[in-house]
Amino acid sequence: MSASFTHRVPVRFRDCDPLGHVNNAVYLTYLEETRFAHWRAAWGFGTAGQAPEVPGVILARIEIDYRAQARFGDVLEIRMQVASMGRSSFTYEYEVVDARGATIATAKSVMVMFDYTAQRTVPIPESVRALLSR
Repeated sequence: MSASFTHRVPVRFRDCDPLGHVNNAVYLTYLEETRFAHWRAAWGFGTAGQAPEVPGVILARIEIDYRAQARFGDVLEIRMQVASMGRSSFTYEYEVVDARGATIATAKSVMVMFDYTAQRTVPIPESVRALLSR
């Protein structure tokens, strides 16, 4: 996978289950941290620098395939790219790899641009579409 954005996450003790490997649900948090880091870098999401005309984003769907175990002390690299874009949604693909480059998990998520005030989906603004296309 050719990543358009990469984020590193250290595996914390609290991320691990009694068997000593990262609990499956924790990967959702790793992917979320990666998305938020991408949005902050791309358009200042959640900061004072965010353009007021940019709507919110919600998670509509996520799927994860687990390939290997990660353990406390590992540093994982989450590689993410925009796989497709529609009118109001876009799909990310992810690859989670360890320091050796072994694939720990792969995932996909569907994100939807959302107007929280009106409680409805909205089209992806052209400015955000351009940023996601890079």
